[in-house]
Amino acid sequence: MKRSDFLERVEAARRSLHHKYLCAIVSTAVFLAFAIYLTFASESFQRHYLYPFPYRDAVETYADRYRVDPYLAIAVIKTESKFQDDVHSHRGAIGLMQLMPDTAEWIAGQLEDPAYSVEAIHEPERNIRYGIWYLSSLQREFGGNDVLALAAYNAGRGNVQSWIRDNGWPPDFHNIDAIPYQETREYVRKVLLTERKYRSLYPAADGTGSGMKD
Repeated sequence: MKRSDFLERVEAARRSLHHKYLCAIVSTAVFLAFAIYLTFASESFQRHYLYPFPYRDAVETYADRYRVDPYLAIAVIKTESKFQDDVHSHRGAIGLMQLMPDTAEWIAGQLEDPAYSVEAIHEPERNIRYGIWYLSSLQREFGGNDVLALAAYNAGRGNVQSWIRDNGWPPDFHNIDAIPYQETREYVRKVLLTERKYRSLYPAADGTGSGMKD
C-alpha cells in the first residue's frame, strides 16, 4: 500500500470518528435538554390536562365559608365526577359532587335555601356549595378525621357510625384497610392521593391551603 493511500485512510478514519463523536455529543445534549424540558413542563401539563382546577372560585369560596380544606374539596369533586357537571350515577347521584336528591334536599333545609329543587342541584355552584357543606358536616361529626368523613361521604354516615361501634375504632382511626367496603377503601385512598397531588401542584402562598394560584 502506498504511503499516500495509507495516510488518506487514516485521515478518513479520523474524520469518521470525529463525526461520530460530535453526533454523540449532540444527541446527548438534545436528550438532556428534552429531559430538562419535561421536568419543568410536566407540572404545567399536569395542571392543564391531568389535575385541572375548574370552578376554583366557587370551591375556594365555599371551602373558606364552611372551613373545609379546598385541596380536599377539589379532590372529592375530581374523584366523584371528573368535573362533569351533568353526570348521573346509576344510584341517582347528581352533578359535580354526586349528591343524592334526598341528601341534597336535607342540605337545602339546613342551609335554608328556598331555591332548592332536583333541577337546581345540577347547577355547578349550588352543587359545589351543598357538597362542601356536607363534607364539612361529616368532618364535624367525625371529629375532623378525613378518613372517616370521606368514608361517610361514599358509604353513608350510618354505615361509618356502625363500623366505629362494631369495631371499636378510635377517634384517630386511619387504617383504610380496615374499612369493610372495597369501593369505599379505594375511594378514600384515591381522594387522599388526589388531595396530595393538588397540594403539590397548587401550593398556597401562605401555606394554609387557600388562595391557590398558578
